[in-house]
Amino acid sequence: MTGFAGNDEIRMSNVETIRNYNRRGIFGIPSSFVIRASSFRGETSFTIIELLVVISIIIILAGLILSTAGYVQKKGARSRAGAEIAALSTALESYEADNGIYPRDSTTTDALDPAASINLANYALASLYLYKELSGDTNATRQPLPGAKTYFAFKPNQLSPPDQSQPVTSIRDPFGNSYGYSTAKAASPSGTVGYNPTFDLWSTAGVTSGAAQTQWIKNW
Repeated sequence: MTGFAGNDEIRMSNVETIRNYNRRGIFGIPSSFVIRASSFRGETSFTIIELLVVISIIIILAGLILSTAGYVQKKGARSRAGAEIAALSTALESYEADNGIYPRDSTTTDALDPAASINLANYALASLYLYKELSGDTNATRQPLPGAKTYFAFKPNQLSPPDQSQPVTSIRDPFGNSYGYSTAKAASPSGTVGYNPTFDLWSTAGVTSGAAQTQWIKNW
């Protein structure tokens, strides 16, 4: 009987030890805290799928921001081109009032048909002639000749090339291309070329081939 009583006491002692462990935990840290901490780490960790979802959302948002920025930039360029065409048109009216004719050249402005396919080389030649006539800089050195009348004061960012130490080659629109300037209709009033009987002035709005006039900024 004594042996059995001793075993009961050992079992009771072991049970008490387990209870104490459950209350205190290992090294005095409550076991409930250890469980909660483990659960916390499991709840706050990210799975690969969650990371991929987050990355996908970031990529979509970045694409939306970039597309919006591009749209705003293009809209600003179109507004600037419209304002410059209006200002150049006013300068051309002043030129005509003084000279009785709009700037015309048989080999460049008369020969350029707005309805024809875009040829940037021909655009550059025509706009260079227009620059010389309106600026008084007939040598294209970016400085008007002494005594020459200036009808339009061009800013450096309106001229090509951007390097101001180089001679002017054309009037540049906000899209980086030459403005189109034509007097083809004035040269051939009964013909099918050109649109205005005075002059045609336009920007292709970044289009560099074909004749997609629906996108152009123009004075007709």
